[in-house]
Amino acid sequence: MRPEPYGYLFVHFVEEPRGGGENVFFSLSEGDDPTVWNRLRGGRPVLTSALGTTGARDPHLVRGDGEFYLVATDLLVWSGDDAEHDRTGDWERWQRQGSRSIVVWRSEDLVHWSQPWLAPVAPPTAGMAWAPESMFLPETGEYLVYWSSSLFDPADADHRADSYSRILVARTRDFRTFSTPRTLIDEGTSVIDASVHRVGTAMVRFAKEGSHNDGSPKLYQQVGSSFFADDFQTVATRLGDERSPLVEGPLMFKHHHEERWYLLVDQYARHPMGYLAYTSTDPLSGRWEALDDRQFRLPPSTKHGSVLPLEGDEWARVHAAFACDERMTEPSAKAVCA
Repeated sequence: MRPEPYGYLFVHFVEEPRGGGENVFFSLSEGDDPTVWNRLRGGRPVLTSALGTTGARDPHLVRGDGEFYLVATDLLVWSGDDAEHDRTGDWERWQRQGSRSIVVWRSEDLVHWSQPWLAPVAPPTAGMAWAPESMFLPETGEYLVYWSSSLFDPADADHRADSYSRILVARTRDFRTFSTPRTLIDEGTSVIDASVHRVGTAMVRFAKEGSHNDGSPKLYQQVGSSFFADDFQTVATRLGDERSPLVEGPLMFKHHHEERWYLLVDQYARHPMGYLAYTSTDPLSGRWEALDDRQFRLPPSTKHGSVLPLEGDEWARVHAAFACDERMTEPSAKAVCA
């Protein structure tokens, strides 16, 4: 029998041109309310990486069987040297010669975390591995890990030819050894930021088509019968488009006590960047109702992450470990700062 559900944990990064935001931050729901959020550790990151590029963007947290894995994109955009001379113009290079690894942490209690490690998930023909997410398969004890990669011909060692991003997927039990990746989504044009969720017996997935052409579906939603099914049908396109021309990084989660789901889409057209919120009582329909800042309160610049519904004493444990008094200037080395 599972413990009673209570509270929600949001893992994310922060858009900060001066540097330091491309780490893993925790925000916690205000009690059991999924519409009000507080950033933990006094606004400082909980997890950082000194590996690879030293950046950790787009974190995603998955619950397994008595353990949790957090994965993130190994990418550093903001050097922190000078906001007027940032490196955001390097996106083309990062898609061709970026990191093919993801950053991984493991925990058994959401408070004590392993040291991070780099997991090289994308093949040598890939230009990058972006926005990884994971799904646990209780029937096999495996995890499905999926991410975005541009792929190039093996003869094109420098990745100079035209290409586009597709969604790849691999299986793992320990986030150290992975199966050979296979293509999950290939639309013939760049697709990034896939997010897949079970809803009853159906599978809901979101992804962003990145061409920005007039006919682009932009951020779209599909519904299918299972993770690898070939029967996915598009039920919504241009999600969030009426509120911002540039959105990405979709995440979805369910209310603990109501037949209500929340969809958050990450807008990057204006500062402060961050999420726009929607809700639905029928997520399979593709119809979502916008929530304004009075109905869904989240600190600004909260970027591309995931929400984990909590249970038992998990909310209290995370709160006790990381909910710092804002007057404190520096938490202890153990990050216990309730």
